[in-house]
Amino acid sequence: MKHFFSTRVRVILLVAVLLAAGLAILSSLTHVSIPDMVVKTVLAPIRAGASRLTDSAEQLYNYIFSYESLKAENESLKEKVAQLEKDARTVDSLIKENERLRSAMGMIEANEGYQLVDSYIISRSSQQWSNTFTINKGTASGIQAGMCAVTANNEVVGVVSEAGPNYAVVKSVMDSSLEISATISASGYNGMVQGGYASGKDGLLRMDYLPSNSVIRNNDQVVTSGSTVYPRNLIIGYVVDADFDDTGVAKYALLRPAVNVGSLEQVFIVTQYRVG
Repeated sequence: MKHFFSTRVRVILLVAVLLAAGLAILSSLTHVSIPDMVVKTVLAPIRAGASRLTDSAEQLYNYIFSYESLKAENESLKEKVAQLEKDARTVDSLIKENERLRSAMGMIEANEGYQLVDSYIISRSSQQWSNTFTINKGTASGIQAGMCAVTANNEVVGVVSEAGPNYAVVKSVMDSSLEISATISASGYNGMVQGGYASGKDGLLRMDYLPSNSVIRNNDQVVTSGSTVYPRNLIIGYVVDADFDDTGVAKYALLRPAVNVGSLEQVFIVTQYRVG
C-alpha cells in the first residue's frame, strides 16, 4: 500500500512538473503569463457558451418581434379586405337598385298615368295552397288592399291583400286563390290565369277557358287583359304545355311564370294608373 502510494505521488508530481514545464514554454513563446493562460483556458468554453446563448437569444427576440409585426400587419390587411368587400357589396346593391329604378321609370314613361311605390320584401309565407309575402311599405305610403304588385320589368307579381300603416301583405301569382284575366299576345285568345297550385304542378300557372279550336304554341307570351286591379299588358308568363280540360269543350294552358317570386327582393305597387 505504501509502495503504491509512493508511486502514485510520483506520477502526479511528474505530471505536474511536465504540465508546469509545458505552461512555462508556452508562456515564453506567447508572452502570456501562466495565470492569464490558465484563466483564459478555463474561461474560454464559458465565454463561447455565453456567446452562443446571446446569439440564440437575439435570434429568438428578432423572430418574436418579426412574428408580432407580421401578425399585426396581417390583421390590418384582413380589416382592409373586409372593408373593401363591404364597399363592393354596397356599390353592387346601389347599382342593382339604380337599374331597377331606371326600369321603373321606363315603365312609367311607357304607361302614362302610372304611379308606383317601391318596396322591399321583408318576409315570406308559403303553404299548400297559398303563397304570400310582406313588404316594408303600407297605407302611410298610399298602398291599399287590391293594388297590383309588379317588377321593374313590367311583370305581374301579385295583388295586395292586406295593408297596415308601414307594411302590406301581397298575394303572389303562385297563390291558388288568385285569378287574373289574361290574353295570349300572339293569338289574342282570352282566358283566366290561376295561381300555381291550381295547375296541379308546383311552379306553374294555369290558364283556363281557352277556345277548343285555339292554336297554342309553347313560349307564347301571356299578358294581363286589363281590369280595375291589373293594368293591360303586364307579363304573366309563357306557355309550356296545353291540352283539353275535363269537359273536352275547352282548352287550358300551363304557364311558366314570368317572375321567380322566391328570388325577388324588391317590388313596385301600382297605386294609380289610367284604365283603357
